[in-house]
Amino acid sequence: MPIAYRRLVKADADLLAEFITSEPWPFHSGTATDPGKIRRKVRRGHYNNRQIRTFWMVVDGAEVGLIRMELIDEMPRIDLRIRATHRGHGLGTEAQRWLTDYLFAELPELHRLEGPTRHDNHAMRRAFVACGYTQEAHFREAWPAPDGTLHDTVVYTILRREWTAARRAEPA
Repeated sequence: MPIAYRRLVKADADLLAEFITSEPWPFHSGTATDPGKIRRKVRRGHYNNRQIRTFWMVVDGAEVGLIRMELIDEMPRIDLRIRATHRGHGLGTEAQRWLTDYLFAELPELHRLEGPTRHDNHAMRRAFVACGYTQEAHFREAWPAPDGTLHDTVVYTILRREWTAARRAEPA
């Protein structure tokens, strides 16, 4: 299932509001639920500006996932969401691979990437490993859920030299 990546634009405000509010996001804390607020944030540049880039994951012409990157400091923060109907098909791994390639190519000064996820988000953990990341940390009760429950957080990292070596080893 090939994925295309399309930059989110202000005209996508309604689409984004529907995407975020139409289904639960079990591994995301603080998910916005007010469509009007989401639309306003899109118009104000909250999803695309000098420090934030947001891309749709498009499969067969439909927006099935979203990747939001905050490039505020030397360690980008990532939010990856895939519609429930498209989970379990390897899209998370493909998106993580694309995202890793994109960030190392776009940010030549970037030495390492790290990605936190909830300990029970097994699909994301498998995606990190499949993309060459190594589990580097485990923080107990560090991920608050919307209901107030605290979950453990695990952090995966990849160094630029590991990414470069893996790219060289790929068949042409």
